[in-house]
Amino acid sequence: MSYCVALKLNHGLVFMSDTLTNGGVDNISRYPKTFCWGVDGERQIILTTAGNLATSQAVVSILSEQTKVRDKRAPSILEAPTMFQVARIVSQTLADVITSSSRGQQQAESTFSSTFILGGQIKGGEMRLYLIYPEGNFIEVSEEQPFFQIGETKYGRPILVRAFEQKMNFEDAVKLLMVSFDSTIKANLSVGLPLDLN
Repeated sequence: MSYCVALKLNHGLVFMSDTLTNGGVDNISRYPKTFCWGVDGERQIILTTAGNLATSQAVVSILSEQTKVRDKRAPSILEAPTMFQVARIVSQTLADVITSSSRGQQQAESTFSSTFILGGQIKGGEMRLYLIYPEGNFIEVSEEQPFFQIGETKYGRPILVRAFEQKMNFEDAVKLLMVSFDSTIKANLSVGLPLDLN
């Protein structure tokens, strides 16, 4: 299991994720779960993932390849005009990977599922933060809940609900995330150091 959080502050977005991957008691390794793409001065996009590692890696690889090979039929995440369109590209890619992986396999699609948090900003637009579900649909963060969590969320959630405010500065937001991750790491062996911060 993984633990990933993204906070939407008044002045920016903060992402944190663990890097531990647990395939069983004797199969533990470390993989990045947060990925960044950008064009200086034009856009920054961050994606973090929890769920099936093969599905997550396939989605990230496809998105990365699309940024390097131009396709006149469909824009890449570095060419999409809005963050909403970026979210549509990511969600469709995720749905396609899950459908392709589950074809001819067991009926349980959850075996191949992954969930993503997507955030970023395109020049001229607002910062946006989305939660992308394995089914290929997504929601945007709200004023009432200005953060998203994926993976092993229950242990780190109470401190976020009680203490997070969008007006806090980056330093305080990182401290809050550290407490949230500390609670999760101490309560669940499948979440572990090192942590990625973006």
